[in-house]
Amino acid sequence: MKPVDRPAFDRGLRLFNSAEFYDAHEVWEDVWRPLPPSTEKKFLQGLIQIAVGLHHHGTGNTVGALSLLRRGSHNLRHSRTDVLSIDVDEFLVAVDGWSEALKSHLPLPSFPRIVKLENRPNV
Repeated sequence: MKPVDRPAFDRGLRLFNSAEFYDAHEVWEDVWRPLPPSTEKKFLQGLIQIAVGLHHHGTGNTVGALSLLRRGSHNLRHSRTDVLSIDVDEFLVAVDGWSEALKSHLPLPSFPRIVKLENRPNV
């Protein structure tokens, strides 16, 4: 099984957390494309969809943004994995809150950020 290209994945993560959603999706697609069907591939697909959803918001496509945020969240919830060391629960809470604000025409919170488990502050 082909492993996930971690340096490229991490580059996409940095782009995402810098609100460079289109570029993050491009980098992650290059990581996603060669993977065989797997939990990691489905997980990456979810991240890509969320990145594209946030990009759509930036271009004024609210319907497309909400659709991709919903599909991306669904894929992350149904392909939970520790392989990529992401705090999925925290990320999904942020994505869901963002989606709900967008859907309800409420003020939008800060963009969701992805936190790696090893970088999460001790509580």
